[in-house]
Amino acid sequence: MGYNVAIDGPAGAGKSTIARMVAEEKGFVYVDTGAMYRGLAVYFLDRGIGPEETERMEKACEAADVTIRYEDGAQQVYLNGENITGRLREEAVGNMASRCAAVPAVREKLLELQRRLAKEQDVIMDGRDIGTCVLPDADVKVFLTASVRTRAERRYKELKEKGENVNLAEIEEDIRERDERDSTREIAPLKKAEDAVLVDSSRMTIQEVVRTIAALCRK
Repeated sequence: MGYNVAIDGPAGAGKSTIARMVAEEKGFVYVDTGAMYRGLAVYFLDRGIGPEETERMEKACEAADVTIRYEDGAQQVYLNGENITGRLREEAVGNMASRCAAVPAVREKLLELQRRLAKEQDVIMDGRDIGTCVLPDADVKVFLTASVRTRAERRYKELKEKGENVNLAEIEEDIRERDERDSTREIAPLKKAEDAVLVDSSRMTIQEVVRTIAALCRK
């Protein structure tokens, strides 16, 4: 049985960055759920399934197996035993992943695959509903958050460094709206699990957050 760490939290809280760093420090597998959606998208595209063909997606899911491995410190995504990592960033794959993520059967398939990974390996997984839905029995649950202002400032700085012309107030409003959508959606809404540890990173450095979460892991 694997040792499981679940990190949930709102958009812009730094979940993926923190999860990857904790995974590296503890020797766990970071389960990139977005990459898994892209893996299924490759599977659908290779079978000529269009983004609107939800019934074909549902049937095709039955024979798809997407898994994540780490080789030489780099994440590799395998689809039915074939390494497809090099195809994950193709535009068509990204567009298909976005569409198929809304299909309940696809979500169920990935839920099955994610839980299997968690059963077989020591994993850390981040998202909106990991501790409440995907891994309700996780050994460690963390709800990572930061103030809306802090998250907006981080995003503003990130985009500015890329040379984009952005407005801090608009980014802050976008984050507020996304928080509202994520916490009120019908399927797997964003919420803190009752037994999750709240970590507010508003006044913490990335290294401090990593140390805090790593210290919660008893393995």
